[in-house]
Amino acid sequence: MKIEFTIRPANPDDVADLFGLIKALAEYEKLSHRVTGNVDSLQEHLFGTRPYAEAIVAEADSLIVGFALFFPNYSTFLTKPGIYLEDVFVLPEYRRQGIGKALLIYLGKLALERDVGRLEWSVLDWNQSAIDFYQTMGAKVLPDWRICRVTGDALQNLATKDELKD
Repeated sequence: MKIEFTIRPANPDDVADLFGLIKALAEYEKLSHRVTGNVDSLQEHLFGTRPYAEAIVAEADSLIVGFALFFPNYSTFLTKPGIYLEDVFVLPEYRRQGIGKALLIYLGKLALERDVGRLEWSVLDWNQSAIDFYQTMGAKVLPDWRICRVTGDALQNLATKDELKD
């Protein structure tokens, strides 16, 4: 039986629930040890004086059961802004109800409203069910691109390199 749910922009009262879902996502991806953030930082980054990201939530049974967190990016080739979807997640017991699909459709509509050039995101190579789902939604999984990431000590080292010596 399909459940009733709504998709809406997140508000400041949702931040604790959002952070709980972020931790659930990390657990699903076996990356709980990498969660070093906290509710206060998320609150500031979503709703502070300089927001860095936005989120939408899925509500069912008076609970927040899914979310998508995204932020602007830019395509130099298109010379247009884009939307980068950092995370999309639905609690396991609420999957296969159309919630993930509704979150992506909401973002697709938002992308058109904002006249962006593209909506893009990454997917872990082992998550075949997510890859299959994204492809049914019209996404192309790009085989020739790899994500580069610099964090922690590596970021500190990069920022302190001497351009002429290192």
